[in-house]
Amino acid sequence: MLPASFQLPAAIILLAGGLLACFAGYRMFRLVLGIFGAILGALVATTFVGSEQTLWLIGAVLLGGLAGALIFIFAYFAGVALIGAGLGAMAAHVLWTSLGREPGMLVVIVLSIAGALLALWLERYVIVVATAFAGAQMAIVGGVALLTERTTSEAAARTVYQVYPLDPLPATQWDLYGWLALGLVGVVVQLALPGKRRK
Repeated sequence: MLPASFQLPAAIILLAGGLLACFAGYRMFRLVLGIFGAILGALVATTFVGSEQTLWLIGAVLLGGLAGALIFIFAYFAGVALIGAGLGAMAAHVLWTSLGREPGMLVVIVLSIAGALLALWLERYVIVVATAFAGAQMAIVGGVALLTERTTSEAAARTVYQVYPLDPLPATQWDLYGWLALGLVGVVVQLALPGKRRK
């Protein structure tokens, strides 16, 4: 968990990386994977270091970010399948949560495999939709953090399993509407861009 003093740089990175992923995720998929890997690696690394130890925390962020970026970039060929598997697992949780239950392990595994296979078949569209909406979420969280006094540590403290909140504006639905609108615009922009994705 990042201390409050790291809010501004973290918010800028989330906003910039989110906008890049949202509007150019397909054309720059390796770079986007690297950004997501760096952010995830840095966040995982910070869980092992106390937020009061600034020097160790900075080292953990840098090393974790580098390791995460390298892992995601070298996993490029598996990236599409991983995105599909992640979307399949997310679909299982969303569907079963709407029924007031938790999905069993078998359901999550089956939907993850189905998502991975479907993602490989519809590679371009999966990458476009996944990067547009994941980037939109990152940009919304980064933008809200820049515009409010709310700290990233407060946001992350809401639950251990969420890296950042799915509702950065509590008690409103504007962040949901903003995420949907920005994600849809990102999908349209990416599908309208000519040319092939850079590998």
